[in-house]
Amino acid sequence: MTKRTLLALAALALPFPLLAQHDPAAIQQKALGDDTAYGIVEDLTTEIGPRLAGTEREAAARAWAVERLKAMGFSNVRIEPFDMKTWVRGIETAEITGPFTGKMHISALGNSASTGDTGLEAEVVYFRTLADLQAAPAGSLRGKIAFVSHKMTRTQNGASYGQFGGVRRAGPSLAAQKGAAAIVIRSVGTDYHRNPHTGGTNFPEGVTPIPAAAISIPDAENLERMIARAAKKGEAVKMKLVLTPRQIGTTQSGNVIAEVPGSDPNAGMILVGGHLDSWDLGTGAIDDGAGVAISAAAAKLIMDAGTPKRTIRVVWFGAEEVGLFGGIAYAKKHGAAGHALAMESDFGADRIWQVDFKLPDGTDDLKTRIANALAPLGIGRSNQPAGGGPDVGPTVALGVNAIDLQQDGTDYFDLHHTPDDTLDKIDPKKLQQNVAAWATVLSIVANDPADLLPKGKAGD
Repeated sequence: MTKRTLLALAALALPFPLLAQHDPAAIQQKALGDDTAYGIVEDLTTEIGPRLAGTEREAAARAWAVERLKAMGFSNVRIEPFDMKTWVRGIETAEITGPFTGKMHISALGNSASTGDTGLEAEVVYFRTLADLQAAPAGSLRGKIAFVSHKMTRTQNGASYGQFGGVRRAGPSLAAQKGAAAIVIRSVGTDYHRNPHTGGTNFPEGVTPIPAAAISIPDAENLERMIARAAKKGEAVKMKLVLTPRQIGTTQSGNVIAEVPGSDPNAGMILVGGHLDSWDLGTGAIDDGAGVAISAAAAKLIMDAGTPKRTIRVVWFGAEEVGLFGGIAYAKKHGAAGHALAMESDFGADRIWQVDFKLPDGTDDLKTRIANALAPLGIGRSNQPAGGGPDVGPTVALGVNAIDLQQDGTDYFDLHHTPDDTLDKIDPKKLQQNVAAWATVLSIVANDPADLLPKGKAGD
């Protein structure tokens, strides 16, 4: 047998992806027919379901994730645990008791205090905006229930959430400081279903937590009408609240880590992922089952195509919803050193429409190649700097580069933090477009010769 024949036979023995190793166009086409991501999110939402941070269900999700990532062929699969204070939900009811009557659909906000089993009944004081609540005199809400509304609108990039999310994040502590016995807010969302949107809130040190909850948007608008009609008669609307959440003390969460080892340890790694935990009302399909699925499926496509130059580290972060604890723990443990780039998927499963960059000077060619490779997927390049996402944000803040693949968020806040966050809301074809975009970017960046390390440092 000749040397030429041996070489020919060896070439035939190679799997097809290795023949076109890390060709972005070939990987992109393969991704558009790949169902790995959908399989991940389907199995996660079916077998595990809701994954509230710090609870047994989040722990079950970590164990499931380790098994799944190992089965996919990733290396160095492990859990990095951390401790956290954990809040759990209880009974939740709200009822207007005068001068009108009616039950409201309500959901406690994370870190809400309890009304006690018997609940509380009090006058409702209406504030059109968070600014109006801020302007209320000190002590003016003593013994009353504050109700804060707003007019959040749909935006493709989700910018309205940044503005109106403050009603949930800061409203309860402000109401507590004004003396309120409790607070209800119009859900931070854009749907007109009677599904309240939960989410976290925080009470600064020195502020005693009060019962805090969101009511569905139809109920919030009805409450506004009730208050307006009662005011014309010189009457006040009264509400009875029963909220019985509780703090259960310190429990454990953790980040699940897996890797595609690279050939050059001095080139730095690419950090990708989403968060494994979810709120407890739905099954966490779009927030963020889709994100962990997209990032892992894209990394697997690169792994299947052969060894990249840069290591790709997949992190399924824990405890994002209740305070970004996983992202903070990761940045504290690993720092910026050795990280060439960070990317995150945490905005649902709709189509990606824009790419943003935060890369060093002198990488214009890299940006152009990425943008050109994404164009066939209907993705345009923006002039906005990439931020990296909530979980990788603490690492990006240390000086690490970032690329954002922006998903269409027009309908995202119909589902966000609601019981409607379920698998049926995910379009498999749109999910494949996400994976194709991610795999395209990774196939380029994982092998690019540019020095992307912060301050030229290597290692982890």
